[in-house]
Amino acid sequence: MTDPKIRVLVVDDHPVLRDGVAAILDNQADMTMVGEARNGTEAVERFRALRPDVTLMDLQMPGMNGVDAMNAIRAENPTARIIVLTTYAGDVQAVRALKAGAVGYLLKSSLRTELIDAIRDVHRGMRHVHRDIAEEIAVHVTDESLSEREVSILRLVSIGKANKQVAAELGLSEETVKGHLKSVFLKLGVADRTHAVTVAARRGIIDL
Repeated sequence: MTDPKIRVLVVDDHPVLRDGVAAILDNQADMTMVGEARNGTEAVERFRALRPDVTLMDLQMPGMNGVDAMNAIRAENPTARIIVLTTYAGDVQAVRALKAGAVGYLLKSSLRTELIDAIRDVHRGMRHVHRDIAEEIAVHVTDESLSEREVSILRLVSIGKANKQVAAELGLSEETVKGHLKSVFLKLGVADRTHAVTVAARRGIIDL
């Protein structure tokens, strides 16, 4: 007789988080945690060995990150059901994860209230995206995306580089950098460099 329980793999580089999820699942008659992984590379290996029904995946991990791990898993198993667990509510990061094949997206702060429902929903073939993240995606859905060049410039600005330094590092003229930053400000709806970096980090466009 097959085990009727939903088999869950937990991927996160923090043992406390993995233990917390295990404790939540232990209280559910219809779920069991079949394995855990500390990074994306381990996640791919553990998924291959365990074939879980649902995988809970952190995004920010050392080595292979969550999005790359999802891409690798779904390349081998297109029907893999993966729920992202993250501390970041940024719409750009969320869209990136959903495009990589995540069918659920949860904030770690909502685990106790939402995790069980999310696992059941995803196991039934439904999507489950945290309300705040869904709203954030809806707010920015018509926004013009930053180009790769604009993101590169913003990353350098975020570590304190002046326009002249950014220009030298990217092989551009200072005027070109200023033009790109003007475009960045317009797309993000901000008036200065500091605010641009803050908004870009909050939305998951860059990592600080």
